[in-house]
Amino acid sequence: MDAAATAATATAAAAMVWFRKGLRVHDNPALDAARRGGAAARLYPVFVLDPRYLLPDQAAPSPGSARAGVARVRFLLESLSDLDARLRRLGSRLLLLRARDDGDVAGTVCAALKDWNIGKLCFESDTEPYALARDKKVMDFAAASGIDVFSPVSHTLFDPAEIIEKFLFSFGKWKNGGRPPMTYQSFVAIAGEPPEPIMEEYSELPPVGDTGEYELLPVPRVEELGYGDISQEDLSPFRGGETEALKRMRESLHDKEWVAKFEKPKGDPSAFLKPATTVLSPYLKFGCLSSRYFYHCIQDVYRSTKKHTNPPVSLTGQLLWRDFFYTVAFGTPNFDQMKGNKICKQIPWTENEELFPAWRDGRTGYPWIDAIMIQLRKWGWMHHLARHSVACFLTRGDLFIHWEKGRDVFERLLIDSDWAINNGNWMWLSCSSFFYQYHRIYSPTSFGKKYDPNGNYIRHFIPVLKDMPKEYIYEPWTAPLSIQKKANCIIGKDYPKPVVDHAIASKECKKMMGEAYASNRLDDDKPDKGKSSNSSRRKLSAGSQVTPNSSKTKQLKRSS
Repeated sequence: MDAAATAATATAAAAMVWFRKGLRVHDNPALDAARRGGAAARLYPVFVLDPRYLLPDQAAPSPGSARAGVARVRFLLESLSDLDARLRRLGSRLLLLRARDDGDVAGTVCAALKDWNIGKLCFESDTEPYALARDKKVMDFAAASGIDVFSPVSHTLFDPAEIIEKFLFSFGKWKNGGRPPMTYQSFVAIAGEPPEPIMEEYSELPPVGDTGEYELLPVPRVEELGYGDISQEDLSPFRGGETEALKRMRESLHDKEWVAKFEKPKGDPSAFLKPATTVLSPYLKFGCLSSRYFYHCIQDVYRSTKKHTNPPVSLTGQLLWRDFFYTVAFGTPNFDQMKGNKICKQIPWTENEELFPAWRDGRTGYPWIDAIMIQLRKWGWMHHLARHSVACFLTRGDLFIHWEKGRDVFERLLIDSDWAINNGNWMWLSCSSFFYQYHRIYSPTSFGKKYDPNGNYIRHFIPVLKDMPKEYIYEPWTAPLSIQKKANCIIGKDYPKPVVDHAIASKECKKMMGEAYASNRLDDDKPDKGKSSNSSRRKLSAGSQVTPNSSKTKQLKRSS
């Protein structure tokens, strides 16, 4: 074999698996494809740290970067450390690179492809707009360089593009005008069964190739990133990584009766020491857990039980909700904004420089709302019904502030922040799309009280209220001054007065929503319109002013 042929063989045998999400070894088709290169194979497992995601922002309202709070950054770093450890046990390692100062992740990957003579590039497909633009740059470079590219769908149960195509042709070519299925029921009808996961156990991976002069970074600790004094912040109890994801999943599925009876949206939003859900959503978001593997593991439990709940309220139903939002998001231009978004009602939301920070920072004077927002900042997670409460309060319930502003807060702080699901659920909870019964409003006082009459959740996250008698814990401004003094909490001094009167504000919100609906309705002939989730709605037990929960719809978050 001549020198040119030898060099070509070596190049073909060098493969890069580019991790972005999909931070796992199990059911990872990109990793599986990259490792298959014969005896001469060399594997380059790469993750690129983006300074735009990690760079400290002193102007941010809480510690972290402009794009991510401390809890989510910590979760990512823990996930990377765990992935590196799992790769090392297989004779490999994670090659951690730093993107250029301008955050050019695509350029960093392209440079490595060239410098390391990569012949095959494998990475998990991503349907978010930012990812599509980034990946196109890399794929264009690979095509021009003669590099094979394999980009499988494995972050979701189904390929959103295939679902939309199946939907389009289900009733005749392009009958639905190129739009995705707009109801959960139509999505499930077209989706079918998800593919089986790839669960081959690896005893070893090909050795890492020569990286030349490249600086390979250790996974940094969050304390090293310059976020200031974060010692006073409560640490999120949820650790990142595939190892923790699989452990948590197995613990959740071990209780087969709980799995069989799982019914969302039921659950206690005030349960925090032992959450009422699996809390697997952040592991699905970062791809530490394969949704396909989780789905089929749940099916194994179902086969061992006499009966179980079904979609949309079952555990598998929550994974289908996740795919539903991914599909709608992929098929809807401008999905992450109100303007130019054909499925989103155009509502004249207000701007308020005082009310919005009060909501964001947990200073509304409504302890149920504030405790949820404080849990969000400290833990990066809260129960889906808690998310419903604060989203409704910000938008159509009390403050009438744009859902995009609330979306941005969730996007930055949630450890399970997911572009498609976060935007979809904010449109849902603000009655901008999917759900339109805007007169159903969560009470910021009575809704939490029905789950936690003693206010233990509030006492934990708002310590200044810990000695407030339970009779006043949800409405401390109604406590006599003598009671406030005894509880060492003077309303208006130690804890704020309510920023609005809910009874008045909610009526005004309903009025403005009614006017917006009357003047700017969605087209009545949209596909799937008429099969809206309104027809399948039922109320839960009366604990809110009017409870907008539905067993078939309104899941602000997926199975966890």
